[in-house]
Amino acid sequence: MSLILKPLALAGPMLLTIKRFGDNRGWFTESYKKAALAEAGLEVDFVQDNHSFSAQAGTVRGMHYQIGATAQAKLIRCLRGRLVSVAVDIRRSSPSFGRHVMQELAGDSADQLFVPAGFAHGFCTLEPDTEIFYKVDTYYAPQDERGILWSDPALSIAWPVAPDQAVLSAKDAVHPLLRDQPDLFD
Repeated sequence: MSLILKPLALAGPMLLTIKRFGDNRGWFTESYKKAALAEAGLEVDFVQDNHSFSAQAGTVRGMHYQIGATAQAKLIRCLRGRLVSVAVDIRRSSPSFGRHVMQELAGDSADQLFVPAGFAHGFCTLEPDTEIFYKVDTYYAPQDERGILWSDPALSIAWPVAPDQAVLSAKDAVHPLLRDQPDLFD
C-alpha cells in the first residue's frame, strides 16, 4: 500500500493519500491495510464499516459524535460523487476547541480523512448520488450519540449550501449549539 499521511490545520485529523495503480482497464488500490497505517503512525482498531447514500446535492449529515467509552475515531472516504467532510474539535482543553477542518473528498480520488475521537464530524454532498463509506473504531451506541447544530454560527463553517437550501434529517436540524452541549470531551 502506497500511503502518505498529511496533517491538517488542527492536531488530530489527517488526510490519507493512497496511490491508485491504473492501466487501460481502470485502476486498483488497497483502500485499507492496518499494517500500513500502523507503520505510518496511525494505530486504530476499526470494528465497524458504515456506508451512506445521499440522493441530492446539498445534503448535510452532522455534526455527530459519541461520548464516553464509545467515542469514535473515523476513517472516511467518498465512493461516488463529491462532498466536503468537516471535523470540529470538541475537546474543551484543546487550544483549537471549537475550530474545524474541512476537506473535499471525491469518488474519483483515493483520498481519505481520518477524524480522531474528540471531534464532531459532518459532511455536505456537492453532487447528487453521493456515497460515503467510513470505518469506526467503536460500535454505534445510540445512548451515547450526540450532535451539534451543523449551522452553529460559533463554528464559522463555510458550508457550500445555504441553511435554507440544506437537505437535513429532522434530528440534524435541531441539534443544540456547541455552547449548549454539556457532553463534550475534556
